[in-house]
Amino acid sequence: MQEKFLIVGGYLVAVNVVTFALFAYDKWCAQHDKWRVHESKLLFWAAIGGSLGAGLAMQIYHHKTLHLKFKFGVPLLMFAQIILIGLLLTNPGNILGKILPR
Repeated sequence: MQEKFLIVGGYLVAVNVVTFALFAYDKWCAQHDKWRVHESKLLFWAAIGGSLGAGLAMQIYHHKTLHLKFKFGVPLLMFAQIILIGLLLTNPGNILGKILPR
């Protein structure tokens, strides 16, 4: 069972690092008049587990904080992901067993 938690934890760390980097890169592109990262790509990475990285980047770089879909969407995604992780921690065998094969 610990092996599955390590896989899920590693996934979440990787997704959040990539999401944070994408938000930081998009902010840099905005400041230097370069091609930007599509908003749909930023939201996609936040939705697949990177909401913490997105939220941190939004706060640190003050990026996308006025866009309603980011201002409310990222915290909503983070809330949903916290609930899912809570369910995973309280009933790991049932949920992880369905997600990750033995």
